[in-house]
Amino acid sequence: MIRALTGYSTRHPWKVIVVWVMLAVALSALAPTLTARVTQHRTGDFLPREYDSAAALNIAQEQFGEKPDATTVTMLVGRSDGEALTAADRKRVGAEAKQLGQRRVAMPREDDLPDFMVPDRSQTPRVAPAMTAPDRSFQLLSVQLIGNPSDKGVQGVYRAFRDAARTQFAEAGLRTGFTGSLAETVDTTDSHETASKVGSALVMGFIILLNVLVFRSVLAAVLPLLAVAVIGGVAAGAVVGAALLTGHKLDASTPDLINVVLLGIGIDYLLFLLFRFREHLRERPEQSAREAAAQVSARVGTAITSAALTIVAAFATLGLATFGQFRSLGPAIAAAVLVMLVGSLTLLPALLAAAGRKMFWPSRTLLHKPDGGRAARLGALVTRRPLLMLTAAVALLAALSAGMAGIRMDYGRSDSGDRTSAAATAAEISRALPAGVSDPTSVYVTVGDGTAGDGTAGGSTAGGGATLSADRLSGLTRGLAQVKGVGKVARTVLSEDRRAARIDVYLTSDPQSQRARDLASGPVRDVAGRLAPAGTTAYVGGTAAIFADISVAVDHDLRIVFPVAAALIALILLLLLRSLLAPVVLMLSVGLCFAATLGAATLLFQHALGEPGVNFTLPLVLFLFVVALGTDYNILIADRIREEMRRPGPARAAVARAVRHTAPAIATAGLVLAGSFATLATSPGSEQMAFAMALGILLSAMVLSLVLVPAVAAALGRGLWWPLSA
Repeated sequence: MIRALTGYSTRHPWKVIVVWVMLAVALSALAPTLTARVTQHRTGDFLPREYDSAAALNIAQEQFGEKPDATTVTMLVGRSDGEALTAADRKRVGAEAKQLGQRRVAMPREDDLPDFMVPDRSQTPRVAPAMTAPDRSFQLLSVQLIGNPSDKGVQGVYRAFRDAARTQFAEAGLRTGFTGSLAETVDTTDSHETASKVGSALVMGFIILLNVLVFRSVLAAVLPLLAVAVIGGVAAGAVVGAALLTGHKLDASTPDLINVVLLGIGIDYLLFLLFRFREHLRERPEQSAREAAAQVSARVGTAITSAALTIVAAFATLGLATFGQFRSLGPAIAAAVLVMLVGSLTLLPALLAAAGRKMFWPSRTLLHKPDGGRAARLGALVTRRPLLMLTAAVALLAALSAGMAGIRMDYGRSDSGDRTSAAATAAEISRALPAGVSDPTSVYVTVGDGTAGDGTAGGSTAGGGATLSADRLSGLTRGLAQVKGVGKVARTVLSEDRRAARIDVYLTSDPQSQRARDLASGPVRDVAGRLAPAGTTAYVGGTAAIFADISVAVDHDLRIVFPVAAALIALILLLLLRSLLAPVVLMLSVGLCFAATLGAATLLFQHALGEPGVNFTLPLVLFLFVVALGTDYNILIADRIREEMRRPGPARAAVARAVRHTAPAIATAGLVLAGSFATLATSPGSEQMAFAMALGILLSAMVLSLVLVPAVAAALGRGLWWPLSA
């Protein structure tokens, strides 16, 4: 199969190239429009319905008309001179708010994109009064917009509304402030816009410069980026198209993560081909370039296929997760990597065949064989002192792994660390009102089976009256107000049919904090279950309750995904290497690398920088990436070691040759992939992910594949391939 694909592509290179370019143009044009339709921003929507907070979300939508794609911005209005609001001021605020709520906000257009590619998010926001500070220093308004906060169109609508509101209230002698998830996202995005552009440009420049230094060729430096861009465009379109057809929803961060993954592994695979292609042309100067491309693509294609399948298998196991954010991320990345694999077996060989020896122009390195340089010296060192090098590598990884001691998971939203105007507004509100006033914990009470949930997570259900009233729920309201950590309890809101009620509880703790999560999932949930009237069921929702339930779901998923992913990767290694001992060595090495990477991230962010802990998604995503992508490099070096050991001569000499030939490709690929993940640091709240991914890839490439695995191979010799020979 692999030989057939690579053979056809090298015989008909221009046909293959044209097909890929046409697919990329078509799917890239559709992707922006479709992406907004298949992404969702509410984390709670990813929880299964049996969780208490997920059932609460369902009640909010069905009984109280909350829209699943609605996002709320809290607007603060105060006097420009800092004085307390008078009765006339509050009346003026109400009048101005009414005008804002009647005015349609047009979505700003991007001049560089045609209208058909950009969904129109223009809308009329719903503006309603919320509450006034006890000292009357400000009044809060609730502004509801429809759409995903990560959608650029929705962000543009918010900016237009915010600017118009500021101007309108300023003319009335009033100041404004905005907070909430959408406001924080926009403020952080705006503050990072320049850094993101500069960071992306630096990474692209780094990749091009690195390839120029390695190949001394302009074409070999630029071609990887162009090829990966083409394949990435097809993959992105395929992923969102598949999500649309199957009805699955993606997390808003998934498209960006896919782009980074495809950039990294796509360039990796092309580098593997380029290095082997150059080596092959040096050894056989009389052979035609197309024939050489066919032979190299078929040979390296096997290793690339195995490497890609390890990533696919690892992320496919996320389909077993109960938490929907994981369950959607896994198949999405797996599908994208499969597209990249097909591209690596068709488009990349076609490019080699079409360019031929001109791929390395104007370099003259094809005319002579290099002496090996640092790669040869590294191979000689590792094979001369294998036990010493093995001990040093294991000691380094073990020392970093010790950083996991005392690790904590942070289930709050990522904090960019910037002092945005949205954060400043939130801080001003919390000084006068409970910290949770703009993001309350809500207790929902339903009569009978008034929810899609099963009623097991909240209160008990028994026979009773068919409707609810504020008086009937007064005992529950008083009980909630007496919970330590509850700052205020709002009045009871009844649904139209009076079969459901909502009681908003304003916690004194930040809704993103561990204290708030403990309150929502502990005392608040206990009181709601105990004091809910007979014949009703109580559910606790809101951000704090959602993340408390997510912590339970994630702990459950980690216990399932880790062993299943490891078993699948081990099976692929077993089939590829046809050995029992070699897969064990490789799996133990990447497992130690994962522990070292997570330990280093814990040391830096939790212990050194004082953050609450590591992001709750980091261990699972890091495990999959480091194990799967780290195995890529191990597969490349192990496959080359086995190939060299099939030749006559000492096993250590074979290992030295394998390191000399593969070290440049692995080192370059590792630097490129680490640089790709480093670009995540320019995305607000992704600093932990960027650091851990980049470090994990560097450790996998530089320590595991170039030192630890060759040292083990040199120490064990051909016994590494037990029970079969190399």
